Order: sequence, then C-alpha cells, then structure tokens
Amino acid sequence: MQAVSKVEKLFSLMNESAELISKELNCTYIEAVAETGENLFQGEVLQEDMSEIAKKNLAKKYEQSNIRSYEKEEIRKAFQLVILKGLKEGAHANHQMTPDTVGLFTGYLVNKFASDQKEISILDPAVGTGNLLTAVLNHLKQEQTESFGVEVDDLLIKLAFLNANLGEHSVQFYNQDSLEPLYIDPVDYVICDLPIGYYPNDVGADKFKLKADSGHSYSHHLFIEQSINYTKAGGYLFFIVPNHLFESKEAPKLKEYLKEQVIVQGLLQLPESLFKDKQHAKSIFILQKKGEGVAAPKQAMLAELPKFSDKAGMQSIMKQLDSWFAENKK
Repeated sequence: MQAVSKVEKLFSLMNESAELISKELNCTYIEAVAETGENLFQGEVLQEDMSEIAKKNLAKKYEQSNIRSYEKEEIRKAFQLVILKGLKEGAHANHQMTPDTVGLFTGYLVNKFASDQKEISILDPAVGTGNLLTAVLNHLKQEQTESFGVEVDDLLIKLAFLNANLGEHSVQFYNQDSLEPLYIDPVDYVICDLPIGYYPNDVGADKFKLKADSGHSYSHHLFIEQSINYTKAGGYLFFIVPNHLFESKEAPKLKEYLKEQVIVQGLLQLPESLFKDKQHAKSIFILQKKGEGVAAPKQAMLAELPKFSDKAGMQSIMKQLDSWFAENKK
C-alpha cells in the first residue's frame, strides 16, 4: 500500500476542517477554506458561532496537524488543492488557478534571471489566490524579497493573504482594481497569469495607450501596459499569455507598443496537455523593459516545452536553457 504523502495528509486535514466549518457556520466551502486557513495560521479556533463539540474537534485536528513541521511547498500545494475544490464547487468557477507546474517553472525562470541579485522586488498584478506568487517566492534564494499582490476580488485576496502567511512570506496585498493607479513603486520583476477578456470600464481604459479604438478594450492588453508602467528600467516581466495573443484585430497596436517599450527575452510554449482545450493553450512570454545599458539577447529564448512528466524531454530543454543563460546572461 502506498504511503500517504505529507501534502495529502495536510489536504485531508484542511478539507475536513473546511467541511466542518461550512456546516457549522452555514457558509460556502471556499469561505470555510479561508476560515480554516486563518485558524491554522493563528494556531487556534477563531470562530465563535460554533458548538463546543465542533470547536473541540477542530482544535484537536489543528493540534495534530503540527503545521510548522511542513515545508513551504507542502503547505502551498495542500492549500492550493482545497482552494481548487472550493473554486470548482462555488461561485468562482470561472477563476482558473495557474497550473502548479507552470508556477514552479516560472519560479525556476525568475530565479535564473535574478541569480546575481541579493535583493529584489516582485509584483503580481492579478494575484488571485496567490498560487503563482507563492510558487515563485518558494523558489527564490535572495536575502531580501519585497513582494506585492493586487486583486479586486475580496475572497480571493483573503485566500492569497492566508497562502502567503502559511508559507511565511511577507507580501503586501492591495484589494483594488489592478488597472487603476497602484500604490506601489516600480519593481524589478512582474509575474502575471494575464486575465483574458474585455475590461468593462471604458473611462478607466481611456488612460492606456493600448485602449481599443472602439468598444471595450482587452483587459489582457491593459494588464501588459500597466505591468510595464510598474516595472523599473531593465526589469523583467513574465506573462502567461494565450498562444493567440497576436492574432486579434488589436494585435498590431500591441506589437508596436512592445517594440517601443521592451526587449523580448523569450517565448516558451507550454505543453498543450496542461489545458482542457487546445484553443486555451498558453505560453510564458519573457520581456525586459528598455533602459540604459539594456541590450537584446543574441537570440531570444524560444522553445516548445514537452510534457512536464517527460523527464528526458525536460532534461534536454533545461540543458538548452542553461546554455542560453550562459550565452546571454554573463
């Protein structure tokens, strides 16, 4: 019989706790996930409106869990699983969490680009539940990292806050529309799984160069512009973009804008098997904001990634990437 992994063990505990809280407080499962995350972080049962039996039951579970004995990645993965379950069941079914392997691979890339820096600042302007940001932070080896996350949805940002707390990451979160002015100084790195669709606020879109000439603007185009605005000269941006990014009627304007503002460092096509439908397949688009002393790479990093489960294929890609970094990031 296969041994239960620590991630599965922690997931079971979080799941059972959330189900119990959901029943006791008559709230949705995903709201109960936020409550149990808060309890685990504080090390006590914080909900007053529960029966004494339920409180005792929960306290016993939390005590047995010994959350401090888990690695940051184990906590993130277990918390991600209960959030995923909640998003599928609840009103947030449209919110797609960044696939785990994509978060880990983005973390690997950011770490490679940041390898010679002791201190960095990083922003996720569409932080959602914080899964991409915490996956990347778990990879970074810097002595000091200043992190920021912006999210308009109240519940998602609460989950992101708990995700960061449980993983012992210091992140400043802002609960606001990411396309409004941000209270953040420009950062060294931006990571973003771009929200795809139309931005309903035409007045808000008006201040962007990438606004549509008529009708609603593409929110993913505006997110790219906003991210570049909040990146330091020479800073890097890692966007998870749809493969058809440059096929819309607004694409020529986007291409022209990118040519003015940034240098393309790479485009890595993610395995189609990660996505339910080929139409929704995505890539990691790596850009560097222009600035003094910023030079284009000899050749952009271009690759089609194999399935992450294909060990030989991934080893081959990693070798190619290592060669690219040796050649272009001296």
